[in-house]
Amino acid sequence: MKIETKVEKFNEPLYLESGRLLEKFEIIYETYGELNEDKSNVIVICHALSGSHHAAGRYADEAKPGWWDKFIGDGKAIDTTKYFVICSNNIGSSYGSTNPMSIDPSTKKEYRLKFPVLAISDIVKAQMKLYKRLGISNAVAVIGGSMGGMQALCYAIEYPTFAKEIIALATTAYTRPWAIAFNKIGIEAIRHDPIFKNGNYAKDDLKALGLPGLAIGRMAGLICYLSPNLFNKKFGRDYASTDGLYELFGRFEVEKYLEYNAYSFPKYFDPLSYLYICKTMNIFDAGRNKDKIEDSFDKVQANLHLIAFSDDMLFFPEEMEEIRDIMVKLGRENQVTYKLIQSQSGHDSFLVEVEKFENHVREILKDK
Repeated sequence: MKIETKVEKFNEPLYLESGRLLEKFEIIYETYGELNEDKSNVIVICHALSGSHHAAGRYADEAKPGWWDKFIGDGKAIDTTKYFVICSNNIGSSYGSTNPMSIDPSTKKEYRLKFPVLAISDIVKAQMKLYKRLGISNAVAVIGGSMGGMQALCYAIEYPTFAKEIIALATTAYTRPWAIAFNKIGIEAIRHDPIFKNGNYAKDDLKALGLPGLAIGRMAGLICYLSPNLFNKKFGRDYASTDGLYELFGRFEVEKYLEYNAYSFPKYFDPLSYLYICKTMNIFDAGRNKDKIEDSFDKVQANLHLIAFSDDMLFFPEEMEEIRDIMVKLGRENQVTYKLIQSQSGHDSFLVEVEKFENHVREILKDK
């Protein structure tokens, strides 16, 4: 599989939904496979909160491959011998695209808390500028899970002729209080962490000390990304063999798991990016500019494929069922499919239980 990573710089303003703008911006992106002569074999992949442009394959010094490597590659469901797959890092993220720690051209200093709040539509608008730069006017499909699924829905509504197939996994048409509440834990923990210094932390401090507030937020995320059944199966009531049962801070294995995964997170993910991305997800509403959400979905021209997961504790299956029901109500039942996966890995099932839906995606893309 041919993999290329590139950065595209835009010396032009990006006008944002909030009324603010980015004077200029950069997008780092990764491509897989070969673009055909008429540029008609493009599949767009959209990533989730802590994901990146590195969706598949493995770098030379990398212990783990890209986050959707089970799904994308030669002969896989997203077959890179047939399709040219492109995944860009969302603006606002901390993996190389313009984000709160980028330099503000007007001040020559890092944006930090002066970075504008982004909407999902702003992220997608920036990506569309990238495709225009690359001479790509249409895609076979746009595919994404979680926050990536929000982007996929945005493509379907705001750029209805761009893609023929929209595949949205483990997502929602608007963020409910349950998900906002989990995000609030991380937001508050970061804001009140002394190391955060109201956004004026030193980068070297994070590398040396981490940011406990961000780690706590990550713990909250890990809990809702997984599921009670998975926790029961994976950890049970096992107690850490190195800790005493009657030590006040002795730990169950589930506590060790949360510590290990959460306290490593601030070493590579920026807390300001985390705050801004949480805000972006919280304000997402596919019907935000309309009296009824049906008015937004009435714009959809692509085939809309919804894949939900039975034990998703972040975006519940009924949230995706609502989208299906809206499409049916609009008389678009021939444009929408809905598949419920009997999953065992919670919200993260769209990342780790690929074998349960890959054939469904192959069928959607068949002859496309």
